[in-house]
Amino acid sequence: FAADPVATRKVFDELTANFPVAEDVVVAPHDLGAGRGLKITSPGVADDAALLYFHGGAYVVGDAGSFKGHVGELGRAAGVAAYSADYRLAPEHVFPAAVDDGVAAYRALLAQGLAPSRIVLAGDSAGGGLTMAVLLAARAAGLPLPAAAYLISPWVDLACAGASMAGKAAEDPSLTEHGLKVTAGWYLGGASASDPLASAIHADLTGLPPLLIQVGSAEILLDDSVRLAAAAGAAGVSVRLDIWPHMIHDFQVFGFMLSAGRRAVAEAGAWLKGRIQAG
Repeated sequence: FAADPVATRKVFDELTANFPVAEDVVVAPHDLGAGRGLKITSPGVADDAALLYFHGGAYVVGDAGSFKGHVGELGRAAGVAAYSADYRLAPEHVFPAAVDDGVAAYRALLAQGLAPSRIVLAGDSAGGGLTMAVLLAARAAGLPLPAAAYLISPWVDLACAGASMAGKAAEDPSLTEHGLKVTAGWYLGGASASDPLASAIHADLTGLPPLLIQVGSAEILLDDSVRLAAAAGAAGVSVRLDIWPHMIHDFQVFGFMLSAGRRAVAEAGAWLKGRIQAG
C-alpha cells in the first residue's frame, strides 16, 4: 500500500477492473442500507436465501464491485443469491464506520424478509475481519444471527502481532507488516487495536454461528486465522480451519486463474449450502 490512499485506490481499481465475470452472472445495484450494494446472481440460485459478502482492501481500498466475479462464483457454489456490500473507507471514515455499514447491510437483508437461517456471511482479508465484527455487533444488538460465516484469510489482529508477520514475510508476495500497520492506523483513527470490533481475536466469540476459515500457508496473515480458529473453538463455536499449502493471500479471489482458488470456493460453497436451513 502506498502512503497516499487515493493513489492506492486508483491502482487497486485498475487491477480489479480486469477481473472477469462469468457471462451468465447478473450484477445489479441493490440497496443494502448504507452505501452502494450489488446483487449478484447466476442461473438457478435460490432467491429466498442470501450470501452477504464484504470485500477486502485493508479498510482503505475497494468497493462492492471489486470482486464481483468471485462473489458470483461463491454464490453459485452455495446455491444462493449473493450480495456485495459497500462500506465507508478509511482514512476519511474511521472505525467503527465500516462496522456500522456492515450491520446496516445485514439489517437490510432481514428487512427484505429473509430468514436469518437462510443468510450466510462471507468476506476476505479486511472483509473477513469485518464479517467477524458484524457478527459481534449483531449479537450485541440482539439481532438474530445468520446461519454461518466463511472467512478468507481474515485480518483479525490490527496490532499485527502474529508470529507469521515475520515468519512468512519472505513467502508473501502481496502483503507487508509495515503496509498493514499503516492502514490499521488509518482505519483505527486513534481507537485501540485491541477493541474486539476491530480485532476479533480479542472478542468473546460465544454463541456465534459456525465458521469456515480458509487461509494460505504462504501469507503473513496465517496466524490471524490460526488464532481466530483457536479462540472460536475455545468459546464452543463450531469452526473449521483449512490451511492451503503454498497458497498466497486471497488466492480464492484469483480463481479465474488459480485452480486451487476454484476448488476452495467450491468447497466453501458446499459447506455454506450445508448450513443454510431449508426454506
